[in-house]
Amino acid sequence: MVGVLSNRVDRDDLKAGDHIYTWRAAYIYAHHGIYAGHGMVIHFTRAAGHEIGTGTFLDWFLYSSSPAATEGPPCQKCGHLVKSDGVITSCLDCFLDGGSLYLFDYAVSPAFFLAKARGGTCTLAASDPSDVVIHRARYLLDNGFGMYSLFKNNCEDFAIYCKTGLLVETAFSVGRSGQLASLTAAFSAVASSPLRFLTTSAGGLAIVTSGMYCVGRYVSDIGVRRDVVKVPVERLVEQNVTSIPQSRATETDITSGAPQQQMEVPCVVAEEASIIPPTAP
Repeated sequence: MVGVLSNRVDRDDLKAGDHIYTWRAAYIYAHHGIYAGHGMVIHFTRAAGHEIGTGTFLDWFLYSSSPAATEGPPCQKCGHLVKSDGVITSCLDCFLDGGSLYLFDYAVSPAFFLAKARGGTCTLAASDPSDVVIHRARYLLDNGFGMYSLFKNNCEDFAIYCKTGLLVETAFSVGRSGQLASLTAAFSAVASSPLRFLTTSAGGLAIVTSGMYCVGRYVSDIGVRRDVVKVPVERLVEQNVTSIPQSRATETDITSGAPQQQMEVPCVVAEEASIIPPTAP
């Protein structure tokens, strides 16, 4: 059961449209995706075992530490569906790769959010209805989510966009990822805050640093930031897609309750499309 101490969840409790994640490389980072139902997950990755890309020796370390780095025969459930990178679909077992299953929580209270000291587990932002979430995930599975970027466009950014439709407008800030927001907040609290000079005691320094960390995490959360805008998924990729399936409903149709055809997870994934910079309505 999802709570302050743990976001771990049983497979039987999953619903289509849930944002799920699993820890990689001895809990150094988490890989995120959208549960599509029927034991399948849609997620965004650089490559198996390369969910983050720092451009340093850490890439090799994290790759070698990740259970996703092991080689073996293709999965009988989803091996024919998976490509090496981009927005992919795989079975829940391949997504977890031996790890435990966790549920990302939405529309939490500020107190709950701050009690979850590690980022990338919850947000104050509210989730859209599950049918809209699945529509975005499947649409991006067909058309791509752009170039993978650790700081601006990673797997958690993908899952949060699918759940909320929110994109960050400010070019110089980090994306929606709570993991990166926590890292940035921690660095700012330790290295950049002039308030650390107000006390010389260990206890006072701990209080000041913890307070700055909490403030940094809170103001960086997608649910309270002011540099975000809601962008329909069709608009996100429209300039980079040569042909859009005419039989599919748009996000606006789904939100308004218009009739739509049932969509299945396709067996062929299109090439990635570059993200269109969002503009305010």
